[in-house]
Amino acid sequence: MSWIMALIIGGIVGWLASILMKTNAQMGMLANVLVGVAGSMLGFWIAGVLGMSASGGIMRFIVAIAGASLLIFILRKLGLFGKA
Repeated sequence: MSWIMALIIGGIVGWLASILMKTNAQMGMLANVLVGVAGSMLGFWIAGVLGMSASGGIMRFIVAIAGASLLIFILRKLGLFGKA
């Protein structure tokens, strides 16, 4: 059950990040889930390296969206999502 919730939340995070980064039209549901899950891990890793702890549901959600947005930015620079 926890995997299912992680995929659902990852999809929501990836979708919101793709809207923020204006790549929503280029990404499908699978890409949203993958970017959301991987971007969340990236965001929490960076927060940990910087010595920040995301406590509370809203702050954790913001860190996840920031990480997913950063991942989309990196993927755009690599040429995977159209315009860089």
